[in-house]
Amino acid sequence: MKVIAVGMNYVAHNKELDHTLELAEPTIFMKSDSSLLKDGKPFFIPDFSEEIHYETEIVVRIDRLGKNIAERFAHRYYNEVTVGIDFTARDLQRKLRSQGLPWEISKAFDNSAVTGTFMPLEQLGKVDNLSFHLDINGQKVQEGNTGDMLFSVDKIVAYVSRFFTLKIGDLIYTGTPVGVGPVHIDDHLQGYIGQHKLLDFFVR
Repeated sequence: MKVIAVGMNYVAHNKELDHTLELAEPTIFMKSDSSLLKDGKPFFIPDFSEEIHYETEIVVRIDRLGKNIAERFAHRYYNEVTVGIDFTARDLQRKLRSQGLPWEISKAFDNSAVTGTFMPLEQLGKVDNLSFHLDINGQKVQEGNTGDMLFSVDKIVAYVSRFFTLKIGDLIYTGTPVGVGPVHIDDHLQGYIGQHKLLDFFVR
């Protein structure tokens, strides 16, 4: 299976990271299969970074094989979503970007893609109007709504399928809103879509 992620998909988040590009297409990067962390298992801060940031995102799970999917049919290729964390070694990413080098190791390292419990969209609402948020130690630190994405889920699915055959079980991280920040040992992270708590784990 593949873990496909979208960068720079919320205007306010782009501003907080000083991204000034005018995007005509989604910005895509990949995470490794070993980046997956699920079932509430703890996230261990790696020894190669001093600045691990959380990025809270809606995650879509593909449930049908597809290639060159038309946007108007994209909704047929998924029916479950969750909230997840795209952990980023921000100090490493900043260094690599400044050198004009690829920055996958700052994004695709082991356990950097946390997923919560998946729920059917019919229980959550329309995919283009999902409110979600992250609490750390009981305090809300980040929130967003998929209606604010630059590129909708269906646009992302259609675009990605031009380059990669989508397979059952593939995950798409759809981008993070404004409010990213660091995590520390013993932090307790809980992620919600609406009032549904779908993500719950500790940082170690």
